[in-house]
Amino acid sequence: MIRAAGLFLVCFLLVQFNLNAQDTTLVPASPDEQLAVQYYQAGEYDKAVIYYEKLYNKNPIAIYYNYYLNCLIYTKNFKKAEKTVKKQQSNNKWDLRYHIDFGRVYRADGNEDKAKKEFDLAVDGINASTSPKHVIEVCNAFMGINETGYAVDALKRGRKELNGVYTFNIELAEVYAVRKEWANMVNEYLDLLTISEGFKVQVQEQLQAQLDADVDGQIHPVLKTELIKRSQKQPDKIIWNEMLMWYYMQQDNFAMALIQAKAVDKRAKKDGEQVMDLAETARANKEYAVATEAYDYVISLGTTCYNYNRARIEKVNTRYEQITATTEYSQPDLLSLESEMIATLDELGKGPATISLMKTLAHLQAFYLKKTKAAITLLEETLTLPGVTALKQAECKLELGDVLLLDGQVWEASLRYSQVEKAFKMEPIGNEAKFRNAKIAFYIGDFEWSQVQCNVLKESPSKLIANDAMYLSILITDNLALDSNPEPLMYFAKADLMLFQNRYTDALLYLDSLEKLYPTHSLADDILYMRYRIAFKQQKYKEAAGFLERLIASYGQDVLGDDATFRLAELYDFHLNDKEKAKQYYLDLITNYPGSLFRVDAQKRYRILRGDANGDQ
Repeated sequence: MIRAAGLFLVCFLLVQFNLNAQDTTLVPASPDEQLAVQYYQAGEYDKAVIYYEKLYNKNPIAIYYNYYLNCLIYTKNFKKAEKTVKKQQSNNKWDLRYHIDFGRVYRADGNEDKAKKEFDLAVDGINASTSPKHVIEVCNAFMGINETGYAVDALKRGRKELNGVYTFNIELAEVYAVRKEWANMVNEYLDLLTISEGFKVQVQEQLQAQLDADVDGQIHPVLKTELIKRSQKQPDKIIWNEMLMWYYMQQDNFAMALIQAKAVDKRAKKDGEQVMDLAETARANKEYAVATEAYDYVISLGTTCYNYNRARIEKVNTRYEQITATTEYSQPDLLSLESEMIATLDELGKGPATISLMKTLAHLQAFYLKKTKAAITLLEETLTLPGVTALKQAECKLELGDVLLLDGQVWEASLRYSQVEKAFKMEPIGNEAKFRNAKIAFYIGDFEWSQVQCNVLKESPSKLIANDAMYLSILITDNLALDSNPEPLMYFAKADLMLFQNRYTDALLYLDSLEKLYPTHSLADDILYMRYRIAFKQQKYKEAAGFLERLIASYGQDVLGDDATFRLAELYDFHLNDKEKAKQYYLDLITNYPGSLFRVDAQKRYRILRGDANGDQ
């Protein structure tokens, strides 16, 4: 039977044997054991050897033997060390690792030739009756004294003698990794796939660990070259296309990954399943062109393809995300998108499979095309469709609440949120509904009730909801605690509602009035952040960046500091085309706000801008 097993390399030089749990867990139970450990750890081997000799003579178990032998070598008592190995070997003549111990003694005594003879005996002693476990133990013993070449020889000898019973690919790959022989390492991993493609996940996990540790980028080109070579030599083997697809996805090179995904799908006739998975990953990474191409491929398979309907829907959703993600769109773009969504719904019909598309269309109509009545009608229709899950209907009901709020129907919006909150009390969507109701209370000036809800939501499992609730709670506390006059916060809340309703001129009027009437109020940083949000929605990116820069300069240590820094980095990254400034602000966030929710995203973008991501073809 051919198997693969992980090699647990012994990293210290002193103890070669794989000891059992009882041996390796030293719990000093006698004064001799306590003193032996104490002197050994202090490096006083001349004292430790006295106690380990007593312990070993009384009970010659592996752990006492190893420490005793080490002490004898360190104190240069080579004759006694050689006798000790012989004594131990006499009880375990089959154990080849004692040859390695003899080699250690001879080498320490300056006799390198005798040492190498013993090492050779350890390798040559491996035969067809040697168990795979013992071959690995011999390898580990060599690794323990940093004889990586002999470790390779032991594993290769085991492979030859056992003749397919156990192939040692994983073990050899790990030794080659220690030796930095990357080509040999890669080939051992990939050769395992020629034995059985069932090892694919294990090989990918092992390679991923090596790639993650590949600081100098030496493994990447070796792996890529070998995969391409094998795919060309064995064009009938789909596994190499699958591995290339996996490799390119690790590199975020989705265009090349798609080429391989198509090749796999055409030959394996998988109805576009892997192509759909790749499209979703590319879309999540904002690689919209690749995602669209992937969906087009699945659509080209025809209406009988299992994934046809999903591909049609997700292609339209991808175009929506692509258009709205940057806000750099025109009215004709939006109208064209609306027409495509309606045409898709006409083709596929309205039902459980297309409800997400109906929700997206309603959002487009309400928040981008100012067609709130049409959006409300469409969302109300989703609530009456048969076969739709309660969760999907709740999502549509939240969207309906948003559209009603946008339309000025505040109480109707609150009613929809309350219905969702009541139906999903202990679930994330219920918390989201509760927070939206807390925002409504804030908008209308019921700050006390809003804060009570936010204080509950600060314990939400959702970090985003908890973070938003905490900000709103702090906003209310900071701006009412020291000032019994609620009017400034009322102005700010009205501006916030106007912003939600896309009434930017009205929002700015409220902010202007607030700053004119209360020029030194503590809302100054919140006002700057809202001005940024308004400018951004109006596609005034330089103006938006200016507000954030002012906020960071004056209030960088306050609650909005990390938000402002991350949003400013994104502005320079995606809208103002200044990658150096973007990189600096990402780094500022990583350095100055270690607890920020944006830290992971900032690290990813910073590494990409710094050039860590390998985007070669």
